[in-house]
Amino acid sequence: MKSSLDRRRFLATTAAVGMGTLVGGRLRAETPATASSSTEDSAEEFQPLPKALIGPPTEKVLRQFKAAGFEGIEAYGKAALTASPVEAAKMHLTAEKLGMRIHSVMFGWTNFNSPDAGQVAREIDDVKTALRAAQGFGADTLLLVPCKVEDKKIPMPQPWEFDIRFDEKTGHLRQVVAGDNSKYEKYIEAHNASTDASKKAVAKLLPVAERTGVVIALENVWNNLWVTPEPFAHFVGSFNSHWVQAYLDLANGVKYALTEDWIQALGKLIVKCHVKGFRLNPDGHGGQFVNIRDGSINWPLARHELAKVGYEGWMTIEGSGRLPLDERNKRLDLILAGK
Repeated sequence: MKSSLDRRRFLATTAAVGMGTLVGGRLRAETPATASSSTEDSAEEFQPLPKALIGPPTEKVLRQFKAAGFEGIEAYGKAALTASPVEAAKMHLTAEKLGMRIHSVMFGWTNFNSPDAGQVAREIDDVKTALRAAQGFGADTLLLVPCKVEDKKIPMPQPWEFDIRFDEKTGHLRQVVAGDNSKYEKYIEAHNASTDASKKAVAKLLPVAERTGVVIALENVWNNLWVTPEPFAHFVGSFNSHWVQAYLDLANGVKYALTEDWIQALGKLIVKCHVKGFRLNPDGHGGQFVNIRDGSINWPLARHELAKVGYEGWMTIEGSGRLPLDERNKRLDLILAGK
């Protein structure tokens, strides 16, 4: 199966929505006001979605987030990951009294592809502890990044060079670029081994996820694995379980493919979304994270596609930390309104 960025469709899409200036076949980012000007009068209406920020689940932080207009929090930090079920349940009650929800817990990185079996076993146990904590908090997801492949150790394509084909049965990559792939044989081998190791580890976590009622929400965070939409969707879907779904960061994959491509490929597998901004370089080759509604993401189209796949979950801002809390809330409201 092939997964690649269709640049002709990119040109057609960006021309149609008037989101920016095309340079070198990719979109040059514009300011939030300019980027949203063509959609401010859109007649499309969207249902409200719950809004959250990431932070330590303390009463002080919950009060701050609530005062800024948010309804929930994604719990972050060692204390959240290691909280006993009793400790977590107390904070759950505190959040409820404030009219807030601890909707998710961010575990983050694991090293399920480590050659050290002892390390893998320890990390699986740590995730089990976090799942039990998440249950106590009243969260219904645990964000998990299974592992990574180090780009410093083996050659791998640049983000704009990927042209992936993979085996539908195993999820193993057959190629990562068009033409000769000999340069990337070690990367393909590492990718396939990481896929197998991650499947094995997550399978061991499924019974705990089911008992706690907490979905393992897999996320990509520039870990050099499943870098384009179709392979990631295949990987998440391969578990064929309600207890393994996708946590889609709407900006993490922009340097590989359009945000709307990720949404379309993952569809009903999306259980939660992170909201960040990313600005592509003028030539489309890489870029940097920016405040939400700055940068290159076509937010009206992304919101439309989320509605189209029936997404009704939490929208949690990650980053944009230099903006005041109320400004982050205002920008998220615009995104949720399709602007």
